[in-house]
Amino acid sequence: MSHSIFDERPKHLPPEYELEEKFILTGGPGGQHVNRTETGVQLRFDTRKSARLSPEVRERLLVLAGSRADQHGVITIEARSHRSQHRNREEARERLAELIERAHQRPRKRIPTRPSRTAKKKRLDAKRQRSSTKRQRSKPRLED
Repeated sequence: MSHSIFDERPKHLPPEYELEEKFILTGGPGGQHVNRTETGVQLRFDTRKSARLSPEVRERLLVLAGSRADQHGVITIEARSHRSQHRNREEARERLAELIERAHQRPRKRIPTRPSRTAKKKRLDAKRQRSSTKRQRSKPRLED
């Protein structure tokens, strides 16, 4: 028995009433069938109306969504790689759940470090070498 996303909902997937689905035509192999049936899925999720997202998570989610999010905070995910509408629905939901899960993870704070003595020495040696190379390329000057 195969498990689908409808059997076991991922932890971060919003409830059904917060999701809006639209079925669209898809291209690719399938002949006449693919031209006549709307197997592709366009899943829309309005982050502003979701009570389950904190403002910080919502902000990270919109950044992670990139061009999939519009200026009103609605994320649109399209799934059209499968011939089956059911499988495309699963894939769209999986991708949304994964995006929300990544948004829930707080980014690690960077701990600033100083360059080591060896790194500084290497950098200065490289600068001296470049300076020397450029000096050798120039025309010789007559010293008074």
